[in-house]
Amino acid sequence: MNCKKITALLLAALMMAGLLAGCGQTKTVPQSPESAAPAAAETEAAPSGTRTVTDGLGRQVEVPLQVERIVTLGNATRMATYLQLTDKLVSVASGDQNKSLFMAYGVYHQEAWAALPVVASGGYGEINPEAILEAEPDVILCTYEEDIVANIEDQLGMTVVAAPQGTLFGEDYELALRVFGEACGVSERAEEVIAMIRRCLEDLDARTAGIPEEAKPLCLGAAATFRGGHGISGVYSNNAIFTAIHARDAAAGLADGPKGLEVDKEQLLAWDPDLIILDAGNLELVNSEYGEDPAFFRQLSAVKNGQVYQWPNATANYTNVEIPLVSGYYAGKLLYPEAFADVDFEAKANEIFDFFLGHEGYLALLNQNGLGYGSVTLGE
Repeated sequence: MNCKKITALLLAALMMAGLLAGCGQTKTVPQSPESAAPAAAETEAAPSGTRTVTDGLGRQVEVPLQVERIVTLGNATRMATYLQLTDKLVSVASGDQNKSLFMAYGVYHQEAWAALPVVASGGYGEINPEAILEAEPDVILCTYEEDIVANIEDQLGMTVVAAPQGTLFGEDYELALRVFGEACGVSERAEEVIAMIRRCLEDLDARTAGIPEEAKPLCLGAAATFRGGHGISGVYSNNAIFTAIHARDAAAGLADGPKGLEVDKEQLLAWDPDLIILDAGNLELVNSEYGEDPAFFRQLSAVKNGQVYQWPNATANYTNVEIPLVSGYYAGKLLYPEAFADVDFEAKANEIFDFFLGHEGYLALLNQNGLGYGSVTLGE
């Protein structure tokens, strides 16, 4: 057989093989659009390994698909604790290492946090860029304003996920939880936390909204904590806890919103509240004032009638959420016993503390240190 015939036969064989291969490739398994979609999404995400979230400033920010290392700034450590992310923290701010029992989110983590690098200390918004970069975070969460966020990003050369600091019981607090939850892949937990806050507030509202004003004792939150502790003249105006239970707040209206401020002692006498609740952490200051001028205190009806109480400070390195929720039930039982007759306060407090902190023992810890809930006899 000559070369031309051999070549022709080989070409024919190759063409037949190609046709057979082509027939084999046309045999495919049908796919529905739903089953095909995930594969397309995975293909798009694979090159960069990131996804885009919208932060609290309305910015589009890229974060890793899987977040394992988190740096927190401002009030973000507290929110990360509520979101059950403490095992992923690779740094802390100096304020997070405060051993105050009123800084509830940090009480059960101080030993672990003592070993972490401190990436923020000193003034508001100040950071240690080198410490943050050495921590190699997957994501940085912060609760600062836009200008401070821009400054931090300039120092780091990387973006951060920003959210509001959070107003107690406010919508901006929910926004912050959602932003951080989405950024860290725990959106479900964020919704659980938001639902818990709403559930408590709705319950408090339902129990107290219909109580007539004439049936409400006049109350006052005093020995307030703002820029440090204060004595009897430090009061909370428009106290969010009192607002949640529709209380007659003697100091309501002194400011545009919830705020701590100092008033004259004569104003306290003019109000003459039926019931006073003091921040437990500032009771020593009030007792010192009582020792210097007991005659003043004995003019107050609440003191004369044994209606002075204490609750834990709500503020320690920004504002707690779990303590004010529990305090709402405590104040509710004091002011409206019938409306809260079915509430076992200790059980309710443990339920709330356990949900936010992961420990039921927090109420007992406060009580053991004289910083919990209870009546107060001044001068003792």
